[in-house]
Amino acid sequence: MKAILVQNDKDKSLVWSDVPDPVMKSDEVLVEIHAAAVNRADLMQRAGDYPPPAGCPEWMGLEVAGKIVQIGEEAKKTSSWKVGDGVCALLGGGGYAEYVTVRYDMLMPIPEHCTMVEAAAIPEAFATSYLNLFIEGQAKQGETLLMQAGASGLASVVIPMAKAFGLRVFTTVLNDKVASSIAHLHADRVIVSSHEDLALIMKEELEKGHGVNIAIDCLGGPMVAKCLPYMEREGRWIMIATLAGDVSPIDLKTMYKRATRIIGNTLRARTPQMKAKILASLVRDVWPKVSKGEVRPTIYKTLPIEKAEEAHAMLQRGESVGKVVLIVKE
Repeated sequence: MKAILVQNDKDKSLVWSDVPDPVMKSDEVLVEIHAAAVNRADLMQRAGDYPPPAGCPEWMGLEVAGKIVQIGEEAKKTSSWKVGDGVCALLGGGGYAEYVTVRYDMLMPIPEHCTMVEAAAIPEAFATSYLNLFIEGQAKQGETLLMQAGASGLASVVIPMAKAFGLRVFTTVLNDKVASSIAHLHADRVIVSSHEDLALIMKEELEKGHGVNIAIDCLGGPMVAKCLPYMEREGRWIMIATLAGDVSPIDLKTMYKRATRIIGNTLRARTPQMKAKILASLVRDVWPKVSKGEVRPTIYKTLPIEKAEEAHAMLQRGESVGKVVLIVKE
């Protein structure tokens, strides 16, 4: 089969190349990949900063959609999957390819009324959203969420998911043009960082009696320290990346006085058992809302798999609003 490999050259260029066919274990299924979504973690892996878990293929790709073409003996006994089923899958890696083997409990059925492209954009972003909102964030109806980087692929899921479950949502963007591009997500307030001060707005909201309860932050940097004093009591600030800087000078006294928690979190580091639990929760709790159209991934652009380099460049430039998806099989 073919997969996208990273060359050992200066630019770590990507090439669609022949690789060995995957070897399926008894508790796995073999999926023919139709579409694979691109994530910022793929860029980090390409740069050598985010290696795949042990046992995963060396090539990138955390989420795919496709069809089951073969099922292992244990997977047949312990699951209801059938050859020909349309599925989307959460992977430790290996999605930029024609085929992938997946543990049977890392698969989800494609929600009703979803295309393969939409389904490919679901597993990583939806599982990360659910993990941060409802497991780490303990989100409750009526609370206020701050989602940083509102034009990101993750935000395109977190915002409508939080709204569908009755949360009030604030998000941040760089400029007014980007704010217009995410209007369809229906955030309650879009904070434009080029001319608005996030910490000041959080302070005003807190003084009005309905401050931020949960923040999901992929930026980090000095802004964290400025904002933490204006979280609601028992607020949860969840760090999932530090694109704006790794260090922030935090006032610890304010934190313990307000019972604020900083939570570091990544989905990829979770055990297979925990990931399987999250996926089962998604199918139970979120799939009905996906099928009704209340929560859907925003697709920014689709490209053939051979143009993975171009897809990565879109994320590097920060131009994508929503998900970029690679087409492997029409």
